[in-house]
Amino acid sequence: MNILVLGSGGREHTFAWKLSQSNRCKALFVAPGNSGTAAIATNLNIGVTDFKAIKSAVLEHNIDLVVVGPEDPLVQGIHDFFLEDEALKHVAVIGPQQAAAELEGSKEFAKEFMMRHNIPTAAYESFTKANVEDGYKFLETLKPPYVLKADGLAAGKGVLILNDLQEAKDELKSMLVDAKFGDASTKVVIEEFLDGIELSCFVLTDGKDYKILPTAKDYKRIGEGDTGLNTGGMGAVSPVPFATQEFLDKIENQVVKPTVEGLKKDNLPYVGFIFIGLIKVGDDPKVIEYNVRMGDPETEVVLPRLKTDLVEIFDAMANQTLSQVAIEIDERAATTVMLVSGGYPEAYEKGKEITGIENITESIVFHAGAVEKDGKVVTSGGRVMAITSYGNTYHEAIKKSYQNIENLHFDKMYYRKDIGFDL
Repeated sequence: MNILVLGSGGREHTFAWKLSQSNRCKALFVAPGNSGTAAIATNLNIGVTDFKAIKSAVLEHNIDLVVVGPEDPLVQGIHDFFLEDEALKHVAVIGPQQAAAELEGSKEFAKEFMMRHNIPTAAYESFTKANVEDGYKFLETLKPPYVLKADGLAAGKGVLILNDLQEAKDELKSMLVDAKFGDASTKVVIEEFLDGIELSCFVLTDGKDYKILPTAKDYKRIGEGDTGLNTGGMGAVSPVPFATQEFLDKIENQVVKPTVEGLKKDNLPYVGFIFIGLIKVGDDPKVIEYNVRMGDPETEVVLPRLKTDLVEIFDAMANQTLSQVAIEIDERAATTVMLVSGGYPEAYEKGKEITGIENITESIVFHAGAVEKDGKVVTSGGRVMAITSYGNTYHEAIKKSYQNIENLHFDKMYYRKDIGFDL
């Protein structure tokens, strides 16, 4: 098969790395890609939401399969675009159609879906600029901390957790009235705070059946001990040590099955990944959010543990024969640590040369915000590289990642030294 992966981050480099291992992968393209994908695939300088240019590339390179990495093109309806085009409709697309992508595109849509299908989640209400006063009153009925979520896509930064009532009211006004997150916060969901430990569950579905991939836990805050601003993710661990078989069974029965059944009942066509953000409250799972693609940096620990040929899995998903594929998982733990630009997630500089990549021996380097320029690899984003390692335990794996990071350098490089600290 000729395969095109859309995206430019660590997730997409991991997809390309895994797909390139398959003898069923004839030619591999990534749009726009990064310095990591350039080494194993052909990068195409195309934006992920430039559907016209994507169509031209698909036809020019005889693409059979398109794997959509990020959420934007899915929420904008790329799968529908392919289905509605005579020249493209034979091409398999991994990612849900637009109606189903609303599970990530709108927090309110996701909440209503969970309520309808009895999927455990926090109590909530949603507000707009027109009823911001009601929002203040609803906040007064809750105990702190207060959880405010921008309804639309805000690049992982649209969720605020605040301890002070007045600050929560001010932030609600800032989101709704002052458009703090632009169009993403024209509607805001306020929900009760759930106290527990978070983890992520990843599900593959062909619209009929599903398979569950290994769990992972990521670390969102910039500072050690989970302090400071939210980021796109500073590291991840798989499997999640506290997720016992009994707890995993609860996730499957109370969350995964009703989610897949709910998609069918609501006639939401879905071929792709369902990423379920969960929190363990007591001994029970509750859903924090849905994403309609793989997580980043969780992909960098989940896919390396997958032994089954990824092209075979995607082919089965496209043909609705997923039930016939046996998913085999590496028993070892995998961990990843994200190296980020100094200043991230706020303002940071780009174009810093990255040295020492060739000295990494026992870890896998997944490039994220990095590009090749004049024969050198330089930084091009906030999250620059993910360093993934295997180990018999996650302690062993994490130690290996940290040892290898000592070989890498770029100006103002920062990373958390406590990934896995709470496990």
